Amino acid sequence: MRSRITLRSLAFALAALPLSAGLSTAIAKPVVEVAFVLDTTGSMGGLIEGAKRKIWSIATAIVDSNPDADIRMGLVAYRDIGDDYVTKKIELTRDIQDLYANLLELKARGGGDWPESVNEALDVAVNKLQWTKGADGTRIVFLVGDAPPHMDYAQDTKYPVTLAVAKQKNIIVNAVLAGNARDTERVWRDIAQNGNGEFIPIPQDGGQVVLIETPYDEDIIILQREINGTVIPYGPRALQRRTESKTKQLSEVAAASPARASEMASFINKRAKATSEAVTGEGDLVADVATGGKDVSGIKDEDLPDHLRAMTPAQRTAEINKQIEQRKALNEKLAALVTKRDKYVADQRTKAPKTSSFDRVVEETLKAQVKR
Repeated sequence: MRSRITLRSLAFALAALPLSAGLSTAIAKPVVEVAFVLDTTGSMGGLIEGAKRKIWSIATAIVDSNPDADIRMGLVAYRDIGDDYVTKKIELTRDIQDLYANLLELKARGGGDWPESVNEALDVAVNKLQWTKGADGTRIVFLVGDAPPHMDYAQDTKYPVTLAVAKQKNIIVNAVLAGNARDTERVWRDIAQNGNGEFIPIPQDGGQVVLIETPYDEDIIILQREINGTVIPYGPRALQRRTESKTKQLSEVAAASPARASEMASFINKRAKATSEAVTGEGDLVADVATGGKDVSGIKDEDLPDHLRAMTPAQRTAEINKQIEQRKALNEKLAALVTKRDKYVADQRTKAPKTSSFDRVVEETLKAQVKR
């Protein structure tokens, strides 16, 4: 005689299972991934410098639209055959500080003939970057350039084929045209239409990219430096050194531009609500313990910094908990300043004449598409 399983008995059975048996009450964070496909030939110098100045405000636009999102950003720089490189890929990453450091290394050089390797660059962005799989999440590409693609390169996958793949992967492809070249505009409009994205014309130099200084910048930088002092690097020595270098990046940026350093600190502070980060990326034990991702007792001694290795297990736990509490208190103070800074910047923007600049059009497009 066959036993009958009723819905009621199945429900009781499932309710009796412990969470460790495979059930979880955790809710996955929404994923937002953004990749820039950027022409880095000589004519793009002004726009590239503008992107370096405003990458933090662009990243913040994503956080403001979806504070709880798992944000990853990447970059494909491109030129043409015969230049120093055809494409240069910076993988999609949560480590925005590392992306920023790579962006600073980009220089506008090369070019010569008018068309560039747009087809190869789009192929790399859609097919070679490590996009998350599945129907959920928001995946956005910004193609930024001033010259049309080489359609005469036999080895290239042509952009209509790549855009068909992008649709299958739910990747939106926007086309940002620097300048007013008619032959490029025709292709860029076609890419935006078939990529379910926007065609966005801007001036050749990227427009007037303005960093707004605020009365709160210096205090924000001071607080973020204190927060960086709570970082405890761990892991392999190379990772520890990289984490240490990120704690110094803020001061380096502040020396060149307090407004840019303030934007960086504002982004990290807004992310800290979800990640407890003081610096982006891996390698900070305080953030990983605070979010429950690591237990200090399970970390090998050789992966700890020297001052923790000299402590007893109880002392290690106490030290990390101390830094967690200190970081939390400092972040609460910083959040109040960031709110004031945001309001000041918004007020200044409403007073200024609205111009078509790289950062503004990208921020506005991101906010609309992330909500969509």
